[in-house]
Amino acid sequence: MNIVITGHVDHGKSTLIGRLLADTGSLPEGKLAGIKNSCLKNGRVFEYSMLLDALEEEQKQGITIDIARIFFKSAKREYIILDAPGHIEFLRNMLSGASRATAAVLVIDAAEGVAENSKRHGLILSLLGISQLLVAVNKLDLVDYSQEVFEKIRREYGEYLQSLGVAPTYFIPVSAREGENIIEHSGKITWYDGATILEALDSFQDIAAEGDFFAMPIQDIYRFSDDNDERRIYAGTVVSGEVKVGSSLTFLPSQKKARINRFENWNEPEKERVRMGEAIGFTLYEDIYIPRGEVAVSSDANLPVKVAGKIKANLIWLGRYPLIFNKDYLLKIGSAKVQARLAGIEKVLGEEGNSSLNELRRNECGTVILSFARPAALTRFSDNASLGRFVIVDEYNAAGGGIIVDAKEEGERAPAADFAQFEEELFTLLKKYFPHRF
Repeated sequence: MNIVITGHVDHGKSTLIGRLLADTGSLPEGKLAGIKNSCLKNGRVFEYSMLLDALEEEQKQGITIDIARIFFKSAKREYIILDAPGHIEFLRNMLSGASRATAAVLVIDAAEGVAENSKRHGLILSLLGISQLLVAVNKLDLVDYSQEVFEKIRREYGEYLQSLGVAPTYFIPVSAREGENIIEHSGKITWYDGATILEALDSFQDIAAEGDFFAMPIQDIYRFSDDNDERRIYAGTVVSGEVKVGSSLTFLPSQKKARINRFENWNEPEKERVRMGEAIGFTLYEDIYIPRGEVAVSSDANLPVKVAGKIKANLIWLGRYPLIFNKDYLLKIGSAKVQARLAGIEKVLGEEGNSSLNELRRNECGTVILSFARPAALTRFSDNASLGRFVIVDEYNAAGGGIIVDAKEEGERAPAADFAQFEEELFTLLKKYFPHRF
């Protein structure tokens, strides 16, 4: 299970992770003793955060710059813990780490209180749709394990998260440096009788599947005509559900239909069905033309996969130049690429006093409306993460990313039906005059 641990700089994220690793015996043999001995020889005070400070620049500056991947095991399951940077300058790194997580731990310093990046990181977690959230109010030892301080932070930060539509699963008072409420219940925080950090993590659900409907973005179509191989192999990775040989598929946005003939895989036994997470190719009974970026779905009614020309999205902008109106951007979702424009900014979250609704500046987050030059197949993020998450490219640079809140079929800026008919007619002609290729 992937979890991200984040929060404002110096609020104790690395110390918390170091404690988790040390107190559960997840460190390599001799690692902890070696660092303690090194500190003793050099006259340095040992800190559990030293277990993670692997990068030379981090050791010099005392901050986490990149996303550290830490493998950790409890009695219940294995984890990959992502240690995310707290500095605003490394927001892109934090975002890349959090996007792979299914749960999050957000650390707040009890002595300092809710900081700017405490709110910013909470906002990012809400934008990514991470609903399993644990807030660790750390360094309780610096405030004499005060319940009043803890409750004040819980009220203040809880109200902020509520404004974002986020309901944290836990607020836990801890002292990572002293090991209080990390693995075992604290004897010093007697007024708290809830879960420890480890118990809370083990209570989270590892989301293994993203829906019972089948969906697979088409990454490529392969032909080996020069080898007298007449198969047309449609390849991609299944992002939801499962499908079997003989199943009827609909390809979106073209709306073409066909049935699976057989699955094609390299140097493996023949398969009768494939499931979410498998990279696979298949051939069809019907010979159809579709481009890369189409999404194959099961031919059932009421699927969450929609063909849309306009979306409402929660977006974080990291580009050098602002996201502005009347400019074409490239939006990547699944294996599709579509030209998109900013059609509206409903609100800029967390920066209301310094922002306008005319553009989205670097490191700002907002709810926006994007319109496409042609319709694309997608879902809301709540229905499927792979087809509900996107990246925006501005002049060859990945400049922003977000999740789809809603999709609308109106608002297309190009007659997609006419283009689809043109594709079909062109394909028919090519098959007629170049049968060995098509």
